[in-house]
Amino acid sequence: MKFAWYKYGFPMLMYTSVILLFTGFWGCAKDLKVDDKPFVRLLENEIIQSDIFNREIYYSVLLPENYNTSQDSFPIVYLLHGYGDDQAAWSEYGLIQYYSDLYASENGPMIFVMPQGFNSYYVNRYNGSVPYMDFFTKELIPEIDSIYRTIKDKEHRAVMGYSMGGYGALIMPAKNPDIFKTGVLLSMSFRTDSQYMTEPQEVFDSQWGPIFGGTGTSGTQRLTDYFQSYSPFHFFNDPGAQSLAGLNFYIDCGDDEETLSETSGELHNLLRDLDFPHEYRMNNGGHSWDYWHKELPEALRYIGFAFRQLPYPSDPEPVDPGPAIAAERIMPEQLEGTGITFRVVLPAGYSDGSSNYPVIMVIHDRDLTNPDEDSQKLFSLLTKNMTGGKLPVSLIVEIPVQAEAVTAEYISYIDSQVRENYRTIEDSDHTIMLGNKQGGHLVHYLMPACDFSNTFLLFNADLPDNALAFIPGASFYLDICEQGTSYKGYQSLYMCLRQNQLDPEYRVRQGTPSHDSFLIGLDEASGFMKDHLK
Repeated sequence: MKFAWYKYGFPMLMYTSVILLFTGFWGCAKDLKVDDKPFVRLLENEIIQSDIFNREIYYSVLLPENYNTSQDSFPIVYLLHGYGDDQAAWSEYGLIQYYSDLYASENGPMIFVMPQGFNSYYVNRYNGSVPYMDFFTKELIPEIDSIYRTIKDKEHRAVMGYSMGGYGALIMPAKNPDIFKTGVLLSMSFRTDSQYMTEPQEVFDSQWGPIFGGTGTSGTQRLTDYFQSYSPFHFFNDPGAQSLAGLNFYIDCGDDEETLSETSGELHNLLRDLDFPHEYRMNNGGHSWDYWHKELPEALRYIGFAFRQLPYPSDPEPVDPGPAIAAERIMPEQLEGTGITFRVVLPAGYSDGSSNYPVIMVIHDRDLTNPDEDSQKLFSLLTKNMTGGKLPVSLIVEIPVQAEAVTAEYISYIDSQVRENYRTIEDSDHTIMLGNKQGGHLVHYLMPACDFSNTFLLFNADLPDNALAFIPGASFYLDICEQGTSYKGYQSLYMCLRQNQLDPEYRVRQGTPSHDSFLIGLDEASGFMKDHLK
């Protein structure tokens, strides 16, 4: 028995001493048995003696909760830190034990290893001075496999990292597909060719030149052969890169990132062009743990599916739109002198009061096989969110996409007709305009002439590849499923708005474009809509 004198106090210590004295004196008691050390799941500052570096390198390990009560072997995730951080970052700031435990029943138990990565970008330097990838693959992984009960195959090894570690999570599987099958890239720090060539000289010479060569150069001279061999914008395009087939990549970046949102978006575009399967997410946030914490649940879920060798779900669960809207609240309208029809949905209690209301104008692309059902779902969802306080109580104006062209002039006439016949707050701060698919295309096309609104939301809009916009003072919400056809147009529009300091909110979500996905995106946009309906 192990006496916990620190728990029971000094009297217990004295009692223990007396027992030991008498047993030693009489020589008739067996030696006391000391239990094994208590099981510790988080092992910090473990050491590997590297022959490659001729020095000690630190790492941390987080073991599954049931590691000491079973003889099972476990899949393993290598967690890579960012530039300037160390092996403690994922446990101290990333709260990886909290998140892994929270979703362990869904994703399964895993071992997490967090190595000291220095500022290596997890590759071998071009001149051989810092062969970090060699250390990782030839020393660290064999060491971990020899100490811990890991499943020793590529299907059960993943690598996940943020910033510099996000690039590591890409390049480790790309260069070692026989070791890793899965990479999760959070806010990957890397550069497109154009970004790389125009990087400020001081930054290039301190951060990139020492790794990939070309220190002191500018322009195309920076695109060394070594850099190109480690750039996804080159090696994914290599016709001989057959070894990359079958790798699992999950790419995620915040829409408030500066250069990295451009890099991740362009990588997504390239992989879409190549029909290379992957998952891509963009949500609201910047380069911080606040953002990465929000993204970890799905990232870990993706890893769990990969370890079970299951295809990741192509679409999320549909949103519940709520109860149907009574027919007497839906007012059918026709634009005077045209064949264009629209509907106005009155708020509950509208006929009993005198209040004026904000306006939500929707150019609605409906399924032609059942358009009325789509309209009812739209009305129900918006009304449910008004009832629940997610949206201010508003007038809904639905303009279905129809055969007769909806021009800027017609939209202006519809707005005037609604203002004349219904009680609305008549200023642009209390009106938002949104559309899905072809309706989103019309919103993008018409919004420069829509002076009655300064807030625009596009959902899986049919945009040209070079989509642009510049409306000073306006607010924008861009939403597209990762399998949306206008992925290039969305990235182009997002970058145009960013470069003009218009700070859009941008979402790239799981799934394929459909009316259900539109409703999911619309539901998630409620906070933005509420903020912009004043």
